[in-house]
Amino acid sequence: MIRYATALLAATVLSGSAYAKTLTVAPGADAQERLQTALLDAKPGDVVELGAGRYDLIDGLSLDVANVTVKGAGPEATILSFKGQKGAGEGLLITSNQVTIRDLAVEDTRGDGVKSKGSDQISFVNLRVEWTGGPKETNGAYGVYPVSSTNVLIDKVTVKGASDAGIYVGQSKNIIVKNSRAEFNVAGIEIENSMNADVFDNVSTHNAGGILVFDLPNLPQMGGHSTRVFNNQVVNNDTQNFAPKGNIVAGVPTGTGVMVMANRDVHVFGNTIDGNQTAAVMLVSYTQKFDDKTYNPLPRDIVVRDNKIGRNAWNPQFDGGEALAKMMGGQIPPVMWDGVTTFAGSPEVARVRLSDGPVLNLNLPAPGALDKAKPQVAQTVGDAQVAEPAAVILPKAQSDLGS
Repeated sequence: MIRYATALLAATVLSGSAYAKTLTVAPGADAQERLQTALLDAKPGDVVELGAGRYDLIDGLSLDVANVTVKGAGPEATILSFKGQKGAGEGLLITSNQVTIRDLAVEDTRGDGVKSKGSDQISFVNLRVEWTGGPKETNGAYGVYPVSSTNVLIDKVTVKGASDAGIYVGQSKNIIVKNSRAEFNVAGIEIENSMNADVFDNVSTHNAGGILVFDLPNLPQMGGHSTRVFNNQVVNNDTQNFAPKGNIVAGVPTGTGVMVMANRDVHVFGNTIDGNQTAAVMLVSYTQKFDDKTYNPLPRDIVVRDNKIGRNAWNPQFDGGEALAKMMGGQIPPVMWDGVTTFAGSPEVARVRLSDGPVLNLNLPAPGALDKAKPQVAQTVGDAQVAEPAAVILPKAQSDLGS
């Protein structure tokens, strides 16, 4: 018994929980140094608590200690302002596991707002990330940006003004994005090269594009799949695309509701999609040149069903959209698929089930071959019986954070 108790005590000490403490930081002079020092001094189990007020910061912050919570007094009360930031990096970079960032705001970073890289059990809760000057090409690319991470929770996050994507999850696994709001970004919410994601109960409005699910070539994690996009409000995405030229999202047409590109096993259902001038839902192939022999550029095993489709697609903004609309009597259907089913690099046949008609099938013979379109309209396109991905379940510690 004594030996067991000693072992238990040793494990507790090693975990840091026996000595967990709260490190309090207040705004004022030397906020940069005091805040970064607290992040460096934190031990597993600690809370770095930021009091209400504005913190004027001139450099990015970083955290590489596991099992730490960084907590403010609320996203309108605790404000980390990076207006005077000298470098071009992110506002806060997390590279450790079991970290929660919550109840604060990050404003006007030169680079990304809050980023995690290589983290497991990373949680972003009740945050606001904003570029206060409104949409500008010179704004940071991403607001909340977990990349190469697992067990990702994004809950009650608001992002405004990102020049790429407001809420972006890249090359990650096991993801929940919920109860959040993205507006006046190029892309509101983007899931890229990721696996097993649930995106639900969010509002994406006044972006160039509302919700994107992409897969791109030549990245460390390929083959994005198994995403559910459901019960979201994807409405009035009408901000002119302001992404820097050359970025992938610079090609997203203004007024796109939901876009799925080159991803697999994506189910879009139960959403309200309204007021998007280009399309409610677009399924498109990747059209740029690539040399990655493992890459499949087609969207496949896609289901679009049971959405509330309002007024969409009255003025499509993609190349050839105006001519296509004229060909179809002045307006294209709100749900559109490029219709490419095969490509030379794979024997796989793209399957879809699109039942929120009318649906436009362009029947393209190859990605991007709009000049060879043979458009057809039907209430339902495709009949693929694709099983819905399983609900994402996060570790209990994250689930207990609540909504």
